[in-house]
Amino acid sequence: MKQLFSTAIASLLALGAFAQKSDGTTKSLVNAEKDFAKSIAKNGDKDAYLDYSSPNTLVFRPNPVNAKTFYAGKANAESDVTWTPNLAKVSRSGDLGFTTGPYEIGTSEKKYGQYLSIWKSENGRWKLAIDLGTESNKPLANVTPSFVEPKDHVAPKFLNEREIKAGKDIILTTEKTLNTLLKTHGIAAFGGFLTNDARLLFPGNEAIDGKGKIITFYNGMISKINLKTTGVDKAIGSDLAYTYGVATIDYKADLRESFNYVFVYEKAADASWNLIVQAFIPAER
Repeated sequence: MKQLFSTAIASLLALGAFAQKSDGTTKSLVNAEKDFAKSIAKNGDKDAYLDYSSPNTLVFRPNPVNAKTFYAGKANAESDVTWTPNLAKVSRSGDLGFTTGPYEIGTSEKKYGQYLSIWKSENGRWKLAIDLGTESNKPLANVTPSFVEPKDHVAPKFLNEREIKAGKDIILTTEKTLNTLLKTHGIAAFGGFLTNDARLLFPGNEAIDGKGKIITFYNGMISKINLKTTGVDKAIGSDLAYTYGVATIDYKADLRESFNYVFVYEKAADASWNLIVQAFIPAER
């Protein structure tokens, strides 16, 4: 009986490890996201975040802070937050991916919003790189899930520091170009940088899907956006990347506001880099 019990425990542990395993598929990333949610519900936010974070993980609370530092000084609290990914994608190299979807907080007086999590594969397991959430004014509509699997697996066997830096510099140059065009051409500049199925997460709103709807949203309320990039990272396979920083937004209503932002870029067939996800949350001065 003792041996049977030990075998059962070992099987459960192996099952948990398998569910969190990064095998380069979007399915494995979605499973890791779901396991993360279960861990928060079972173990509390502190233990879950410490387990699923790497030494460089950033959480936006609301400004970006190191996750290990933030949660190390925090009491482990039960969490009544629930969330479900409805959009996820993994790089062809299998080392970088993102998940996003709606969340709810509370049972009686509920709060709603959208989250964005960026994940990196670390020693065969998905770990958070970036985690943030935007708030909404009302319950969110159901969206048909879209979990996009990589079309193949392409990863260089070796990259040196110079090549890694050069790859990141391409993303920084792309965002610098975007920011320059935003200054000279206004919001219309986003039209040349958004994928057709891009998603925008902006406080107080549903997720806005599609280039046309995003441009219409921007044109309806914003006169200018200025971006100041703080950080960048990129998949080794050169098809997904992300940036984060501070955006200064001038509204048409003669109001200026600062936001923290995270942008996810995807490489197109013509080798250009385009925005597939944009997320903004108010910055705390």
